[in-house]
Order: sequence, then C-alpha cells, then structure tokens
Amino acid sequence: MANSRKDDRGRALKKGEVQRASDRRYMYTYIDPLGRRKFIYAQDLTQLREKEMQLLKDQLDGLDLYTAGTATVNSTFDRYMSFKHDLRATTRSNYNYIYDRFVRRTFGKKIASVKYSDVLQFYCYLVNDSQLSLGTLDSVHTLLHPTFQLVVRDEIIRINPSDGVMKEIGKMVDEARGSRHALTLQEQRAFMDYIANHPVYYHWWPLFTVLLGTGCRIGEALGLRWEDLDFENRTISINHSVVYYPVGDSRTSVKHISKPKTEAGIRTIPMLDVVFDAFQLERDEQAESGFNTSEIDGMNGFVFTNRSGSVPNPQTVNRAIKRIIQSYNSDESSKAIKERRKPVLLPPFETHFLYTTL
Repeated sequence: MANSRKDDRGRALKKGEVQRASDRRYMYTYIDPLGRRKFIYAQDLTQLREKEMQLLKDQLDGLDLYTAGTATVNSTFDRYMSFKHDLRATTRSNYNYIYDRFVRRTFGKKIASVKYSDVLQFYCYLVNDSQLSLGTLDSVHTLLHPTFQLVVRDEIIRINPSDGVMKEIGKMVDEARGSRHALTLQEQRAFMDYIANHPVYYHWWPLFTVLLGTGCRIGEALGLRWEDLDFENRTISINHSVVYYPVGDSRTSVKHISKPKTEAGIRTIPMLDVVFDAFQLERDEQAESGFNTSEIDGMNGFVFTNRSGSVPNPQTVNRAIKRIIQSYNSDESSKAIKERRKPVLLPPFETHFLYTTL
C-alpha cells in the first residue's frame, strides 16, 4: 500500500486517501460511529471524492448512525415518518401526537439492542402504570411495529421485536378487546328519550338523532351544511368532514375540512323522517337563537352549532355523552329502586358506537 501523500499523477491526496500500490485503486479510510475502521474504494480519484461527499452527506443526515446500528427508536421512527409522504395532515398529526405522548420520552433505546422482552415490558408498563386501554395501546403498536420492520428490511436487525407482543398482552390483560358493539335498540331508546325530555341535555337531541339515523361518522355529521341537505328529495350529501387536531409546536388544536379518504366516502344517503324532523327542529331553534357563523377552510353555513356560534368538536360531543350517561344511570338507578325492578343502565360509549340506524 502506498504511503505517499500524492498519487501516481502527482495529485495531492487528502487525509484518509491513499492509492494502493497493488492495483492502483484509490481508497479512503474512515472510522464509523461504532469505532470500526471502514474503507471506500474507487478506480479514480474523482469517483473516490464523490463517494466521500456522499458519505459526509449520509453522516449529516443520520444515515451513518442508522446503518451502524446506533440509531435510537426515536430517530428511526422519525426516519420512518419521513417516508410517509401520502399521509393526510390529520393522520400525521395523530401519529406524532401518540408517539410523542406515549413513546418518545420513555422508550429511547438503541434500536438494534431492543428485544422482544423489552417491547413486552414497555407495553405492560403502558397498560398497568399509565392505564392505557388496549385500543390506545393498539395505536402505539401500529407505529412501533412498522418502525422496527424498517430496520428488519434494511438488515440492521433480523427479527421484529414487536412481533406477537400484542397477542401476549391480550392474554395478560383481562379486558374485552377488538369488536365494537352497537347500542341495543332498548339502550338507544333509553338514551334518546332521556335527552329529549331532559331540561339540560335536550339541545343534543337533533345531533344524536342524525348520528343514529344516518350512520355518519361524527366528523361527517358536524361538517354538514344546510346546502348539503335536500329537504325536497329527502337526501343528504356527504362530501367532507370536520376534523379537529393539534398542529405546530404548541400542539394547539384547530378545526379543518377533510375530504373522504376514498371516492366511496363521497355519497348521498336518504333522510329518514325522524332525521328530517331533527334538521327542521335545529333550523327552527337557530332561527331564534342564531345560526352558525363560523367559517372553516372557506366553508360556512354549518348545520350544528355550539353556544359561541361555532362548529362543536368531536371531543366536546364525547364529553357530553359521558355526562349524559352518568346522569341517566344515576336517575335510572334511583327510579328502579323505587319501582322495585332491574335498572336499564347505559354502558360507556362514544360517538363511533352510533354508526347504526334508529
């Protein structure tokens, strides 16, 4: 190996560069993040220096740390997310929120050193200590599993350490998991009758009637505008949703308009008589109290409104459901005791349980 600091054409060689005496190839020597000596080869000096520049760029981009196995779970997740160019803004925001809240500050190991037992222990911690539901844990898992799968495909680790962990957690946690059960007809009637006759909650009756009577998602229902309703032909046009998610470093939640993920999401559905009555009631009440005056991404004229004249957000609706359930169950329990019968209690549920019809 040549020790000269110049090549056979008299060109000065930089630190780490040599021209081999055996085959006259050029070689660049460097130390990787693990302290291992590595080499780059090329047939000419120009090509070698192009490879050196690419190596420097990769090191600045974190690729060298990644391929050397010193990258953390956090940096690899960020790398995984950088490839997801087709994500909607709402989905990306939700992914980052879930990861930042439950993973980033608690599971920052070097990714090449993570074992199955580490992931299992972390998931047990989330369930037992942080009191995460299995549904929320599933959301965490749907981010960590493809993050680990990325390094498997890049041959940095051989086996995805999160494989099979959720199945094991399911055995360990005494909780029904997976399927969502719609409210029974008796529960629906109890819930709706209670709202309709309650002095505080009666104003929620139109919205919940629309949810039950159309099968719309909460964002689709809150996004309805008066122009989306055809009272003459008794049809409803579903062509967008209102979404509410945190943005920016402050993680302040804002409302935006989101288009359906697929063409099938744009649809026209029939307006049942009870839904027609709900819309008419809402319009009559707003004719006296004031219509929705808010504008979201250029859209206005929304059907449902809160006290400030804006579109309610889904979290507000779910909190209202929780309060209604607590109030109903308390009143029903007292009533059942007086009437010496078994109470018809409402189970905990959120808006996604209302994807059914009256």
